[in-house]
Amino acid sequence: MNNLFTHDAGKPLSQGDAIRLLYTEWLVTNGLGGYASGTIGGTPTRVFHGYLISALPSPLGRTMMLNNILEEVLFPDGQVIPLNGLDTEDTRFAGSPYLTNFRLDAGLPVWTFEVNGVMLEKRIYLPHRQNTSYTNYRALSGSAEAKLRLRPLFNMRGHEEPVNTPLEPYTLLVHDHCYEVKPSNGIPALRLKLLAEGQGFTIDARKICNVTYEVERKRGYIWRGDLWSPGYFSGDVSQRQELTLVASTENWNVMSALQPHQGWDAEHERKRRLLTVSHPGACEDTCRELVWAADQFIFTPVGRPEDTARARAAGDEIRSIIAGYHWFTDWGRDTMISLEGLTLVTGREVEASYILRTFAHYIHDGLIPNMFPEGKTKGLYHTADATMWFFHALHRYLQRTKDHHLMRHLLPKLLDIVGHHLRGTKFNIHVDPNDGLLVQGQEGYQLTWMDAKVDDWVVTPRRGKAVEINALWYNALKLLEGWLREAGRTDEAKGIEEHAARARASFNRRFWYAAGGYLYDVVDGEDGRDDASCRPNQIFAFSLDYPVLEKSRWAPVLEVVTQRLLTPFGLRSLAPGEREFKACYDGDLRSRDAAYHQGTVWAWLIGPFIDAWLKVHPGDFQKARSFLDGFQKHLREACVGSISEIFDAEPPFTPRGCCAQAWSVAEVLRCFIKTSGEPDVVEPHMATVTVA
Repeated sequence: MNNLFTHDAGKPLSQGDAIRLLYTEWLVTNGLGGYASGTIGGTPTRVFHGYLISALPSPLGRTMMLNNILEEVLFPDGQVIPLNGLDTEDTRFAGSPYLTNFRLDAGLPVWTFEVNGVMLEKRIYLPHRQNTSYTNYRALSGSAEAKLRLRPLFNMRGHEEPVNTPLEPYTLLVHDHCYEVKPSNGIPALRLKLLAEGQGFTIDARKICNVTYEVERKRGYIWRGDLWSPGYFSGDVSQRQELTLVASTENWNVMSALQPHQGWDAEHERKRRLLTVSHPGACEDTCRELVWAADQFIFTPVGRPEDTARARAAGDEIRSIIAGYHWFTDWGRDTMISLEGLTLVTGREVEASYILRTFAHYIHDGLIPNMFPEGKTKGLYHTADATMWFFHALHRYLQRTKDHHLMRHLLPKLLDIVGHHLRGTKFNIHVDPNDGLLVQGQEGYQLTWMDAKVDDWVVTPRRGKAVEINALWYNALKLLEGWLREAGRTDEAKGIEEHAARARASFNRRFWYAAGGYLYDVVDGEDGRDDASCRPNQIFAFSLDYPVLEKSRWAPVLEVVTQRLLTPFGLRSLAPGEREFKACYDGDLRSRDAAYHQGTVWAWLIGPFIDAWLKVHPGDFQKARSFLDGFQKHLREACVGSISEIFDAEPPFTPRGCCAQAWSVAEVLRCFIKTSGEPDVVEPHMATVTVA
């Protein structure tokens, strides 16, 4: 993805360019849950921005290890020019006036600077499944010999801990050009090494006070904090000689195993392989970026050693899906919704199997975990829909792989899930014996995907019989019926079929809102009323593989959703004109959560919308593809090369929330492939691709 930002050296930045440099972000991940991230202008604006956030075993979790690097170019005449630095007025990191270009190379960030006729290129990359970062510099042109001075800055802390976390006393250990910075708070040492000609380190301890983080300020969080540096590295950089700063929490042998060019080449080769095993349509420019974005969410959890031991004993590996960067961990609902787009479309069926097995192990009381908290080994189960999405994800996996062994292995667990729901399980999740519909809801819990909660305030409780919960319940029953028949267990299949038929009849009798020509969002709510709020949840009544809604009502529901909820970036969570509608997701946490599902646009919902559209308009792939047009431009904003979690409900549909979200990427990628008109299920293949 070339020329995401270009600027003529020596000319002042326009206001638009300055804003873009401050708010457009980049992200690199390491397959363990760790990452590096920042703004393309070099100004850290979030608590999460840093050059290395390591994924460490419990109880630490993801940990900020290297916050930033101050960069200066030194010329033979004694002139010192900062590539980035500090604005002395407000201690804000200033973007570089020398930045002329920013681009992604196979999803990896590349900056170009022009300083006194010398053109410098900077790259950041993380070797796969290592807590190691490489920051590499080389001169592309210019005759002047130059040195770089790099000052690493630290406040080692949990990556979600506030920016004003007190600085710990640090110890600097030096041995044979190898350096360790060790805090006193139990966080492991960070190992540093500069690979360059004429390299050296100067001890010059410095504390930088009250650094500002603009996005944290706007979000109502603590936004000033201190950083510390023990000194600075220096080394030669020219067209003949590169300079690389390596930072790692791995041991010295691991972090030294790859030379910088080997690390870069290995990551490029890995990115090429991701394309060769993906659906043939994934080699198209937009899909190629999305395949690389999808890879960022699939990870090997390092904090749950019991999972790893169990998986390896069975000949498997542990895998999961990060729901979003920067602050989400792995969530059951997000994982199951994302599984097809992130793994099956991309030819990673083996990892899809690992993910399904990982979550199947955690089934308890008929539920899969809602989430695994940061630094914890046990999941939380407060969800009514994640378990139903497990059936959907398993079905899509079995469609593609015909993995009968896994289906037979999981069949007892699936029967146990349905049994618990029929009898009743935690959080008042149970089937109403009067009509066969699924009920959910317990005071103090948010159990559907519309799960915003601030302190004791559950913003959209939706307690009762929610429309998508019952669509998913019917779909799960029909899938289980089919798997039982395939296994020759006909009597059990007939019993499940009866439950499904009863739920479908009740659904069509209870959920049709005749006055609006669409579906109730919840029936039999807490006050006994039916909620006629116009929400996107109704689309699942006919977007799933087994539609619970009778066919004659598909078109009118689709028309209402198209007219009232569809935007260029997904579906609104509540229609304009509804009493609780909020047009903008902004402000402090309480203000944001009040708008989270009250109008805010969710990108992932474009997937079920397109599924529903193609059921009403079979074969109209051209029109269905047009609903994805907005995302091609979006890949160049927010977090470049990825898709945001949410957007404001009205133009200009400002991206908000997590800047890179798993189910957003998964559903957009899946639908790009689906609307290509090629078969959804393809045989394994090898494609010829070029990674520039």
